[in-house]
Amino acid sequence: MGDDGGVRLQKVLARAGVASRRNAELLIEEGRVEVDGRVVTEFGVRVDPETAVIRVDGERIPPVSANVYLVLNKPRGVVSTMSDPEGRPCITDYVQDRSERLFHIGRLDTDTEGLLLLTNDGEFAHRLAHPSYEVSKTYVAEVEGNVKPGVLRNLLDGVRLEDGPAQADTVKIVSTVPGRTLVEMSLHEGRNRIVRRMFDAVGHPVKRLTRTAVGPVRRGNLHTGEVRDLNPKELGQLLDLVEL
Repeated sequence: MGDDGGVRLQKVLARAGVASRRNAELLIEEGRVEVDGRVVTEFGVRVDPETAVIRVDGERIPPVSANVYLVLNKPRGVVSTMSDPEGRPCITDYVQDRSERLFHIGRLDTDTEGLLLLTNDGEFAHRLAHPSYEVSKTYVAEVEGNVKPGVLRNLLDGVRLEDGPAQADTVKIVSTVPGRTLVEMSLHEGRNRIVRRMFDAVGHPVKRLTRTAVGPVRRGNLHTGEVRDLNPKELGQLLDLVEL
């Protein structure tokens, strides 16, 4: 950050869609803008829009980037690969109109539907998938049987699997009908078929599974098979979560 080179801060804010140039100046004047950890109140400051960490009212504003960040609501029956030698439906079928070389972050089982993030930003993908950053993922599972409160406690305390213990961050019953329970569970790890194996371990096999959130990214009204860009708020929060 400095007065030489770079782009004026208010112009960067306007380009990011935060506010008009004039309103961006008001935000700066009111001390609501922070660059690289320092509150900025003068108008002449120039920044590198690709590397500066800019916040407005504490909220991260994503940097200018040529990378793309997408979310797909993956249908059930689609394999989590960009191509499939067996000719099964795969992720590429839903992003054929994109010119970028995309790859998916993590994966969902073929029989699991829901949110899957796609990008061409390798470092972002690597960090987001790495367990050390503990990005929470939320699922809604339709399971066999009527789940009792003690089962929820077991999931929160941790269940033992063949590859080590696993525990939920949060878990709650959404609804119950005779012989079936809808359960929402959040956890921050991504071992293979982890949610299904945890419910198997407590005696309630999963009949249908949907991932409804990845960190701050929610399914909302994104229909099955639809793709959208991450919005600036979601991307900013994810960049903070993985310390980029």
